[in-house]
Amino acid sequence: MSFLLDTHVLLWLEGGSPKLSRRVVDLISTTDQSIFVSAATFWEIAIKRRSGKLVLRGSVREMVAAAGFTELAIGADDGELAGALDWEHKDPFDRMLVAQCRDRGLSLVTADAALRGRIEIPIVWAA
Repeated sequence: MSFLLDTHVLLWLEGGSPKLSRRVVDLISTTDQSIFVSAATFWEIAIKRRSGKLVLRGSVREMVAAAGFTELAIGADDGELAGALDWEHKDPFDRMLVAQCRDRGLSLVTADAALRGRIEIPIVWAA
């Protein structure tokens, strides 16, 4: 199974955060499956940087490429599915990640408790 990283998981990986479980670090570093980073993550990080909520040096795209991860574009079908999800979660970034996982058969790597038990996609809990 291939994996889609939630934004905080990507940031935790980059920063070597102890919040990230050793099991997930090992999984990501040893899997022969694809690890994807959504365009929504690049967008979310850019917004947080601009607002001052996140200080991160360098290019996120270069960081993702250096890690060997694959960028995942957002298509019109992703937008329609994200908006149509029967789920009372308002975060547009989370909705997009869930839609992309559903549409592409990906497992979401996350520690976001707001997603626990609320969506029907495979999840790898990161913390």
